Amino acid sequence: MTANLLDFDLEELAVFCERLGEKRFRATQLFRWIHQKGASQFDEMSDLAKSLREKLKTSACIQALGVVSQHISTDGTIKWLFDVGNGDVVEAVFIPETDRGTLCISSQAGCAVGCRFCSTGHQGFSRNLTAGEIIAQLWFAEHFLRKHLGVSDRVISNVVMMGMGEPLQNYAALVQSLRVMLSDHAYGLSRRRVTVSTSGVVPMIDRLGQDCPVALAVSLHAPNDALRDNLVPLNRKYPIAELLQACKRYLAFAPRDFITFEYCMLDGVNDSPLHAVELVKLVRQDSGAGAGAGAWCKFNLIPFNPFPASGLVRSSQSAVIAFAKILSDSGIVTTIRKTRGDDIDAACGQLAGDVKDRTDVHNRMSRQRNAILKPVFKIIPIKHEDGVNE
Repeated sequence: MTANLLDFDLEELAVFCERLGEKRFRATQLFRWIHQKGASQFDEMSDLAKSLREKLKTSACIQALGVVSQHISTDGTIKWLFDVGNGDVVEAVFIPETDRGTLCISSQAGCAVGCRFCSTGHQGFSRNLTAGEIIAQLWFAEHFLRKHLGVSDRVISNVVMMGMGEPLQNYAALVQSLRVMLSDHAYGLSRRRVTVSTSGVVPMIDRLGQDCPVALAVSLHAPNDALRDNLVPLNRKYPIAELLQACKRYLAFAPRDFITFEYCMLDGVNDSPLHAVELVKLVRQDSGAGAGAGAWCKFNLIPFNPFPASGLVRSSQSAVIAFAKILSDSGIVTTIRKTRGDDIDAACGQLAGDVKDRTDVHNRMSRQRNAILKPVFKIIPIKHEDGVNE
């Protein structure tokens, strides 16, 4: 069975080269060709000996994920659906800004956490992605974007593990993929520019601080346990007090001197001025200091992306602004996330949910016919010059 080299970090690739009877330094050359130059064929690797290239052809491959669809928003946001087999698809979204290019990556097919406001959670959990499947999203996006934009320099400067899934429930694959992202021989991303978002898996926050500390974002969404139990079921296992203490411990290893708290604004649920005041008290109490003690954290207020099964509504803009003002006036750095890619359902899980819904209907019909399910989507080739297939 041939090995997919996207599955390997640099050390694993060195071991693989040794098994082929090659020197370990060949792994660095291979790593650069794959990740920095985007090579998918061994004949492209001109500085490798022909004998090594022949060995690689019979023992290895560089196997990307199949692209199910690609959608480009009027604001430049690009969303891809990738086929990970057995009818499962995962999403990645590229968000261009004037000073950076951010790629949002998935870590699981589906999600087991089941947050009320999350489209992915309502789809249920299928499986963890491998490290290679996580990296394949970055590999494809980076090298597609260079061709698409007609540039040779790196396009993606920031990666956020905020796509489908709970990254810390796929810990081993997460850490391995982070090491590839951070490697100077691969993508060379700064620890400050790689963010892991978690709903609050406390033990894994502590492990990440020891194993591979990057920027940390925590999906908080509520100022008290009663409300958060309802919105984020994981809170019943790791309540807010434990979560905040884990965040404070993480700061000792983090590349940034603050933790970002994500807060999805839900009309009539968690968006009142009283909720904002309670949040201020919460972070001050945890810091053990007085006014202005929110310096150890920042809040990112997120407009809710509605989907029918949630029964929830997006907060009004005026409510979001009033909420943000209370936090800011209390000395807490607060931002309001801009909505991007609304015309292409760029919020996590929306487009994949549509595919899954159609697949589920097909499944039911197929079972009635005792037929074998065939995917209802097809792999669509990407056109670099002539436009985008939809």
